[in-house]
Amino acid sequence: QVRLAESGGGLVQPGGSLRLSCVAAGSILGINAMGWYRQGPGKERELVASITSGGRSEYAGSVKGRFTISRDNAKNTVYLQMNSLIPEDTAVYYCKAEILGGRYAAWNVYWGQGTQVTVTS
Repeated sequence: QVRLAESGGGLVQPGGSLRLSCVAAGSILGINAMGWYRQGPGKERELVASITSGGRSEYAGSVKGRFTISRDNAKNTVYLQMNSLIPEDTAVYYCKAEILGGRYAAWNVYWGQGTQVTVTS
């Protein structure tokens, strides 16, 4: 089966940085778009950044200029470098990927379990 595993979350002071990683593992034949979403307390899940297999990226306006998404296709891994963090960035961050694979070799959307990012002084 296919699974996504995030890492890199934690507690950081305002102005600090964190780097999130998400590795896709399992029976994988190909990966299309990968992305990061977040869900803050009392809020709906929202897109933070996404990146295509060719490297084209998009960002939410609230993180543009502070966050950078990248991927290593050879490692089936997507990263989110978060700089100049502010308390409003506090959320559970989820990785999402469109993956060809699994038991029936079909395209499906997969989500990670989430990693907590807390920005506080």
